[in-house]
Amino acid sequence: MATFPKAKYYNSDIQIYAMKSQYPQFKAIKKGKNDIEFIGELTVKSEFPTYTVSINYRGDKSPIVKILKPELIENPPHIYPSSRTLCLYHPDNYKWSKEKLIAKDIVSWTAAWIYFYEVWLEKGIWIGPEASHNLPKDISNE
Repeated sequence: MATFPKAKYYNSDIQIYAMKSQYPQFKAIKKGKNDIEFIGELTVKSEFPTYTVSINYRGDKSPIVKILKPELIENPPHIYPSSRTLCLYHPDNYKWSKEKLIAKDIVSWTAAWIYFYEVWLEKGIWIGPEASHNLPKDISNE
């Protein structure tokens, strides 16, 4: 049986395959070699609204995650204000690389963010994990 060497580059089609396998409700729009936008719906709890989410895979640059629907209230916690992208992790605690899968970490973290946001809307307290930091860098500018 022949063995094949592992590719020395990362094929972005793997991102699309992983998303279709785990989250078939997401559609992939391939914009370039390392530029894929995934758009789909997440329902994290039956009593919460269904959220339409955009996740942009950008190779070695941090993914950009936005809530398309429903519209978020003004100035919600854990969001980069200028770009309205979700703050899912602190760069000191997690280093993104193009080999990591959107389907493995980013989608589940997005679902968790939605859950924490809904609880925050109801109770006024963010119950999710937080990292202490000053003004976070806006990842969409990376």
